[in-house]
Amino acid sequence: MGRCPSAFRAALRRAAPRRGPKLGRLSQTPSPTLPLPRRAAARPIADYALIGSTHSAALVHRGGDIEWLCLPRFDSAAMFASLLGDEGNGHWTMRAKNAKARITRRYLPGTVVLETTISTPKGTATVTDFMPRPAPDGTHEVVRIVQGVRGSVAMHTELRIRFNYGEWCPWVERRDGAVYAVAGPDAVRLSSGVPLTNENFASHADFSVSAGQSIAFVLDWFPSHEKPPVTRDANALLAHTAAEWNAWTDRCGYHGEFHEPVMRSLLTLKALTYEPTGGIVAAPSTSLPELPGGERNWDYRFCWLRDAALTLYALIGSGYVEEASAWRWWLRRAVGGSPEELQVMYGLHGERSLTELELGWLRGYDDSRPVRIGNGAHGQRQLDVYGSVIAAFHAARKAGLADMDKVWPLERAIAKQLMVLWRETDCSLWEVRGEARHFVHSKMMCWLAFDRMIASAEEFGLEGPVEHWRAARAEIHAEVCARGYDAASNSFVQYYGADAVDAALLWMPLIGFLPIHDARVQGTIARIEKELIFNGLVYRYRTEKGVDGLEGGEGAFLACSFWLSNVYVAMGKVRKARALFKRLLALGNDLGLFAEEYDPVGRRQLGNFPQAFSHIGLINSAHALVSAAGGVWELADLDGKAPAKKKARSKPKAKAQAKAPLKRPRARTPRR
Repeated sequence: MGRCPSAFRAALRRAAPRRGPKLGRLSQTPSPTLPLPRRAAARPIADYALIGSTHSAALVHRGGDIEWLCLPRFDSAAMFASLLGDEGNGHWTMRAKNAKARITRRYLPGTVVLETTISTPKGTATVTDFMPRPAPDGTHEVVRIVQGVRGSVAMHTELRIRFNYGEWCPWVERRDGAVYAVAGPDAVRLSSGVPLTNENFASHADFSVSAGQSIAFVLDWFPSHEKPPVTRDANALLAHTAAEWNAWTDRCGYHGEFHEPVMRSLLTLKALTYEPTGGIVAAPSTSLPELPGGERNWDYRFCWLRDAALTLYALIGSGYVEEASAWRWWLRRAVGGSPEELQVMYGLHGERSLTELELGWLRGYDDSRPVRIGNGAHGQRQLDVYGSVIAAFHAARKAGLADMDKVWPLERAIAKQLMVLWRETDCSLWEVRGEARHFVHSKMMCWLAFDRMIASAEEFGLEGPVEHWRAARAEIHAEVCARGYDAASNSFVQYYGADAVDAALLWMPLIGFLPIHDARVQGTIARIEKELIFNGLVYRYRTEKGVDGLEGGEGAFLACSFWLSNVYVAMGKVRKARALFKRLLALGNDLGLFAEEYDPVGRRQLGNFPQAFSHIGLINSAHALVSAAGGVWELADLDGKAPAKKKARSKPKAKAQAKAPLKRPRARTPRR
């Protein structure tokens, strides 16, 4: 036998991953890699689907290939990594032998169970892919069920396991009618309804499925030092998994006009939730590029504090108070040990060391290098997270989540530290790898932290140095208006002394920093529309200015366009907001999934996929449109009772009252 192609140890060690710096600009020295021929054009990111178990997830291509799978956690080393390399880095194919077969797909209603329909001249079959919740013994499974619908369909399957992100070729053996693969701490077993042949370091089979026939394939992961688990019945798992997802979907409290995309986004957030702790990962993938062939490739399999408040509003406003509570407690645990210096992100259990490495043996999606695991931005100072955390706790308190008094000492400790830190430079919410600066959005969020501390103290009778917080809030406000505003352009700018704007400035009226009809806010919105909107979509900032310390450009950041929709609602331009929102909905893939960015010229999704931040933006914008209340932050005032407000508007008289604010539009923010 020959050597496994992924086991060229000596060459790979010469290309060993190196540590990325925590702060500052990344080294521009090319990563040491093996010479790799350029492959055919990469498959579009929109062609993938998410399946998940609320512990981990997989990405399934519409052609039947599972190209990305990490077990047993979202941040575990991938055993299928062809998404970032080639088929030699691990994949699991399940497809028709007829290359011209017609493919359609959908999620079973109210679930993340994927059903792909394959139609050929001779017959029709379905492939149902899903990941059930882990077994009581800790076994994690990926299940694929092939069912005949009409006639007969010739199928092909191939399993190529490569642990450690496509690097390790496992020891494979057949016993007890199953295929076992082991390497280091990982072991998997494939139980197949058809005989498999092991050849060329892969297991494969050709088979046919006829009408009424069902053939199941179950891949079990378990620690290599433990005995193999008992195999669970695939069809029973399917019924139980679908029932669990449907029961969760039935709890949704959103019944507005955009129910289908909101429900799909909520299901995506649930699928990205790490059930043992309540943490929500930003995405299940790493290193899908913001620009194909570029270096803006990051690992998003961690939990960002920045998402905290927006996630709580999305969950509470949609009736998912239990999930909001779990996210709240994860947040408290993550920041509780070091409120003096919050990190921007943490691991699934609140881990703080997320060392960034580069994997030289992977060519990257569409030859986009380097492929990174870990995230060096965890060591950056990003002051906006202080405002996000405090705003999240305030929203939880207003929504009536229990035991919020236990969080107040932590909030006070955070506010005490922020009394000093707000004057410092930082790397902004965009996690720039260039020079730290006084970013205006960061200062605004510091203002928000003190504003919500004051609101919590006054509305709930909590003790604290309110006058000190008032003084800090006033000082930040005055400084931002003096140093963050450019009179010549009548707009606020990205950072003190800058000559450019930033889409994050759209938050200014939404959090109540200034009224929506303030001339300076209007000027800022107008400048963002002029300088940051291309082909109808909002970009974060002008990358050619060099502020982020990185080479190349990027796509339009989808969350920014959702923010603009919220701003239009606040301005009373509901028709314009609705048009933008519907345009954004059309950019999702056929399953309603969104990546981080979109390229309006190439008409393709970019960045890690699916992206929680994009789906959170969609949910909150839908709520803003239905309530016409003016911005995602308004959800903090709804106390989780959004459906009740919608019901009231169903009366004719209430409808007339609902239209009244449009005559004199304003941004409503929580009363203090």
